[in-house]
Amino acid sequence: MSTTPNHQALVVGASRGLGLVLADELARRGWHVIATTRRNGDELQAHAEARKGLLEVESLEMTSSGQLAALRERLELRLEDSRLDLLFVNAAIDRGDLPIGEVPTEMFTEVMVTNALSPLRVLEALRGLVAPGGTVAVMSSEQGSISRNTEDGYELYKASKAALNQLMRSYTTRHADDGHTKLLIDPGHNRTQLGGPDAPLSPKESIPAVVDVLEAQAGAPGLQFLDLHGETVPW
Repeated sequence: MSTTPNHQALVVGASRGLGLVLADELARRGWHVIATTRRNGDELQAHAEARKGLLEVESLEMTSSGQLAALRERLELRLEDSRLDLLFVNAAIDRGDLPIGEVPTEMFTEVMVTNALSPLRVLEALRGLVAPGGTVAVMSSEQGSISRNTEDGYELYKASKAALNQLMRSYTTRHADDGHTKLLIDPGHNRTQLGGPDAPLSPKESIPAVVDVLEAQAGAPGLQFLDLHGETVPW
């Protein structure tokens, strides 16, 4: 991917943490970035003002099909004859470290809808806005790797990310001929609200490396599950 201002990205889920730093890093590199948040007046808006037109804010509650349809209509008008070079969905929640037998049904549904179902709904709704040769990417996690699940803990979160990965493979099978690069990205264990204060990485350390991977993989065929160093994460 070139880092000219003519390149455009949509980052879904950019109000804080990894998504916020991702949107800002792309804008810092000269991309025109549209970034979504569920609420107005947050830190994302301050970053947008600092980037002087390279970073714009849109409203979206990702789990709402009505809001997603409305966003698509607004983007079609905003983009006019242009297309996105990158569609990146970054959104996930965690509801604590309960053994799966103790997880309430409502909690299970909430996490699965947010972490697995909704990102794929976003891709299906917005994929038509991505240019031929563009990239469709989703923030995953090494914790979604079944083969690396050798320690106990965070069973629901792990299951949601494994489900996300599986759904992304199904998406890739159905859209194998659309010309889009498809990526699942493991950004490492970061000090975010989700990752906790003791994580070894900060988003400002990991996200520039993630953007390097996105740029390096532009045009690659098929689906890859990669970490922030561009190394393959086992399924």
